Amino acid sequence: MERYDYIIVGAGSAGCVLAFRLGEDASKRILVIEAGGDDRATIVRMPSALSIPMNTRRFNWGFVTEPEPHLDGRVMNLPRGKGLGGSSSINGMCYVRGNPMDYELWADHGATGWDWANVLPYFQRLETASDAGAFRGRCGPIHVTRGAETNPLYHAFIEAGTQAGYARSANMNDLQHEGFGPMEMNVKDGERCGAAVAYLRPAIARGNVRVVTHAHTTRILTDGRKAIGVEYEHKGKLVQAHAAEVILSAGSIMSPVVLQRSGIGPGDELRKAGIEVIHDLPGVGGNLMDHLELYVQQECTQPVSLYPHMSLLGKARIGLRWLLRRDGLGATNHFEAGAHIRSRAGVSYPDIQFHFLPLAISYDGKSLAKGHGFQVHVGTKRSKSRGRVRLDAADPRNAPRVRFNYMSHEDDWLEMRACVRLTREIFRHPAMAEFAGRELAPGPDCTSDEQIDQFIKDKVESAYHPCGTCRMGEDAQAVVDPKTMRVHGMEGLRVVDASLMPQATAGDLNVPTLMLAERAADLIRGTSLPAADPAPLMVDADWQTCQRSGAITRNLSGTDTRDLFAAERGLTGGKTYR
Repeated sequence: MERYDYIIVGAGSAGCVLAFRLGEDASKRILVIEAGGDDRATIVRMPSALSIPMNTRRFNWGFVTEPEPHLDGRVMNLPRGKGLGGSSSINGMCYVRGNPMDYELWADHGATGWDWANVLPYFQRLETASDAGAFRGRCGPIHVTRGAETNPLYHAFIEAGTQAGYARSANMNDLQHEGFGPMEMNVKDGERCGAAVAYLRPAIARGNVRVVTHAHTTRILTDGRKAIGVEYEHKGKLVQAHAAEVILSAGSIMSPVVLQRSGIGPGDELRKAGIEVIHDLPGVGGNLMDHLELYVQQECTQPVSLYPHMSLLGKARIGLRWLLRRDGLGATNHFEAGAHIRSRAGVSYPDIQFHFLPLAISYDGKSLAKGHGFQVHVGTKRSKSRGRVRLDAADPRNAPRVRFNYMSHEDDWLEMRACVRLTREIFRHPAMAEFAGRELAPGPDCTSDEQIDQFIKDKVESAYHPCGTCRMGEDAQAVVDPKTMRVHGMEGLRVVDASLMPQATAGDLNVPTLMLAERAADLIRGTSLPAADPAPLMVDADWQTCQRSGAITRNLSGTDTRDLFAAERGLTGGKTYR
């Protein structure tokens, strides 16, 4: 019988952090169980090749949703990382902390202790940032850089945003998140700096962390309501390992699945699947959230886009230069400019995000416009729609049944239409107008609410940011105690990954997940870093009456945020854009 101090299920972003931090105590023996294999491959290491591993069975679970009822029954693609590093080995490497107000909202939703002042020190601990801002980290495992920003379209996009009356942000990960500015990426010396590179390999090198790959966790072993170990399938055999603590870090889809297969979850659902109920915990698998996004694409009238580099010869040149020098177009994710804005007056902090790309192409690389073009990936960040993850009752070993219920809340339609209309307005300002030709998508004839709604139904895509399915909090639907990471009603069992998030953050989710695991590792060890002081909370002073402002000037204290959220909930929204 294998025995450990900790068993970590999943070597994704959170699992890698936990292995590194908990393994700092040399007396602890740690087992990490991962269903996929090694992440070491050129297509993972090369930043501009990001769409390739996403489309392989080796690195992607290949999940899809059930037919989404509010999107005309579309079955949506749901890539999830499979292998060391998890989704940090296949994602777009966009380094976005989110807005400080996100974490105030977490605390407002019951995640006690996860406010901005308490999480900021962990963002600083995890990063080595190339920008020397006052609120950045200098010595962390994740290396953060900006692109070369040589393409004129990046600067034109930022300038057009300021011409439209939005604020400029010198760095969205420092003092001010809201506004138009450069984006950062987790790239070190021209290579992807994912969680396996930054955290797991150094953890293994210490000698007290063992990793088993190609091992599928079947269930958590329990003695009553106490977790005592894990059963997993490896090389055709069932293996049991025991531990003082079991930590699920299998992600927002698979962590609730493992809990449910182990008899922990909604009792009625478990009984339908023929599973003995160990602990009826109704919130497991609920509260599923995601970010949706659209491509607003424009023809480029000047030959400055990345289109010429998309030929076989162009890609070969990029690849050869990267192999020889680790620089050039192969060393960037190409998302070098972006923005965070508010959809309408009465929204207190950004709920729309832009990723600008000097090319017209789908995120997975399968669809390329014929000619020079550019686009923004634009979508809402605080959707009110909620879904769920459930077992396949016919055979719980099958892939789970995932339904996000995308666009099931009426506010989501209001905000997604704003994404289209506000983007068009920005593209019409002089800085971008000199490059802008014909609109490729949605197209110039798509103008009415009905037409835009149909475009949304036909073309909206997941931004691949599922979260929330094991929400931390103290109410009846919460799954995890925010002070200990323990599953409510269980002993020796914790969850640490993006499934804990009470609300999706206003940006890409990988960095918040790394932060979450950094802080959770300390809470598991019974400690925490001191709260940051200062920890500024910047908002537009006129947010209640204006949709945009050229300056974000008001610095809240943490005690003011509950009143602000109450005021935001009290506003009806739908005001005219200003």
